[in-house]
Amino acid sequence: MVGWPRQLLEEVGPELGPRDAVCVLTHDVRFDVPALAGALVTDVGYIGAMGSRRTHEARKEHLLAAGVTPDHLHSIHAPIGLDLGARTPEETAISICAEIIATHSGRSAGSLSTSSGPIH
Repeated sequence: MVGWPRQLLEEVGPELGPRDAVCVLTHDVRFDVPALAGALVTDVGYIGAMGSRRTHEARKEHLLAAGVTPDHLHSIHAPIGLDLGARTPEETAISICAEIIATHSGRSAGSLSTSSGPIH
């Protein structure tokens, strides 16, 4: 599919559910804000956005100006991914996928070697 974020999310948004994820990786508020605002009104289980903490603070101001409520901002995982020490694009993708899995399973994403109880 090719199109602007708001248009695409209006089209596919009703089909998104708790096992789905929306990841915004553009670093451009022209795309980030409509994509995130559109995702926040769906039933998607994970919403994440790439960028630094400073970038996300500025992005939140744009989202509020676009009508997103402060409560909805807490649904966005940003900076996206787990702190695995990722350096390459491939490692960053793994850290994002790991955060999505942890979010879907309701886990804190701690190390198995320091946890107790069942691992599955």
